Amino acid sequence: MPKVKRSRKPPPEGWELIEPTLDELDQKMREAETEPHEGKRKVEALWPIFKIHHQKSRYIFDLFYRRKAISRELYDYCLKERIADGNLIAKWKKQGYENLCCLRCIQTRDTNFATNCICRVPKARLEEGRVVECVHCGCRGCSG
Repeated sequence: MPKVKRSRKPPPEGWELIEPTLDELDQKMREAETEPHEGKRKVEALWPIFKIHHQKSRYIFDLFYRRKAISRELYDYCLKERIADGNLIAKWKKQGYENLCCLRCIQTRDTNFATNCICRVPKARLEEGRVVECVHCGCRGCSG
């Protein structure tokens, strides 16, 4: 099985603790990329990839900011090697964006009326019984 692609610089201490989980997520990503997409809408084929990307970034975020289980050096290494999404993690640190699913949901240029995605609308403000599903990533509500 191929390893996570890295630069020539050896990973910092603690890498061996997170490597099995990252390898497992990379394997899931490869399966999601090669999964047949017949019968799905064009955007639905990308949803599993967005979900796994979110899981990988959330894993690194939780290890560093919540559980404090990895060092700053290892965290910076993961961001530099693009193992985790630094822009998404930066949003998670801001109030109101703690549960953000992907960056496309807050980009106003991707919508018709220059607003946020429907998954960013609080559930209390939506009609009762209405099922909300983001077009970009398949999220069912990340506003909190």
